[in-house]
Amino acid sequence: MSQTAPAIPIRACAVILHDRHICLIHRERPDGDQYSLPGGLVHADEEVPAALARELKEELGLDLAELTSRPELRWVQDQITTRPGSSAPFRRLHLIHVLHLPPDARQTMANTEQDAEDHAPIVWTHLDRAARLHLYPAAGEAIGTLAKAHDQTATAPVLLPPITDRTYRWR
Repeated sequence: MSQTAPAIPIRACAVILHDRHICLIHRERPDGDQYSLPGGLVHADEEVPAALARELKEELGLDLAELTSRPELRWVQDQITTRPGSSAPFRRLHLIHVLHLPPDARQTMANTEQDAEDHAPIVWTHLDRAARLHLYPAAGEAIGTLAKAHDQTATAPVLLPPITDRTYRWR
């Protein structure tokens, strides 16, 4: 008898780069600051590129159709953790894209996250600093490879180390 594997929610997100800076969503939490890569869950009826485009439009006001470059899938990171206040496993598969913004596109983006009630600020942080922040997903080491690369095309392994309760603490 064969068993069907459980569906894992997929989160499409992006490392958005401009002039060696990365776009992050910043939230101040009681246990410390958290920085998230913009993105969100892929709906059952969506393809990943469409979901990423939708999420970036909803969160940042960034219209990918108006850009000449396209996001490139760079890394995959599995997550199975527990969240504060819940004993159920929290599962995600993060598909992390890299997008290089043209010079004028950064000025058209929102300053706060548009689809969240807290309207968290959108911050631009130098790649060197971003690699050391408490990031979600936990892709700091991979982002660090971009910081070390002069042309920002260096790559970490495609499959990043998983996010677990031993390697990540929710804030």
